[in-house]
Amino acid sequence: MISEAIRYPIGKLEVSDTITPVQRADAIMGLAALPEQLRAAVQGLTDTQLDTTYREGSWTLRQVVHHVADSHINAYVRFRLALTEPTPTIKPYIEDRWAELIDARSMPVSVSLTLIDSLHERWVTLLRGMADEDFSKTFFHPENGVTSLAATTMIYAWHGRHHTAVILKCRERQGWTT
Repeated sequence: MISEAIRYPIGKLEVSDTITPVQRADAIMGLAALPEQLRAAVQGLTDTQLDTTYREGSWTLRQVVHHVADSHINAYVRFRLALTEPTPTIKPYIEDRWAELIDARSMPVSVSLTLIDSLHERWVTLLRGMADEDFSKTFFHPENGVTSLAATTMIYAWHGRHHTAVILKCRERQGWTT
């Protein structure tokens, strides 16, 4: 059995029904900081280390970095849809299959890190420019139902911290210094 501490190094995602402007601002600051934090987490890792799974049966660290890019691209598009259409239905994707595609299994992480830099610059600019009422706008996820942009902000701030912690904890367990 996989330890919860290994699977969820920062704890499981918990999103409150009520999200305050301060919580939202903290989440946006987290999204702004993510590119640098993720880059630092993989700094100096060799290809062999990047191709190490962080736990039995998991993705490699390389796949984790590419997954963050894939996931956050989808989230950014969902924000743009929700801001411009009334409760749009978004297209889910099968994360595990995306992680098995050749680019996620073999490309240098620098490609996704550069993408995350640019993506987060745009996304954070969008988030910081949104009015309070914009965060109550929603989209419909066929598997998860209706989700507000406030909740989605919290989800992806956690997501970035989670995957960065996964990499850092793997480095720690492996004895790879940062």
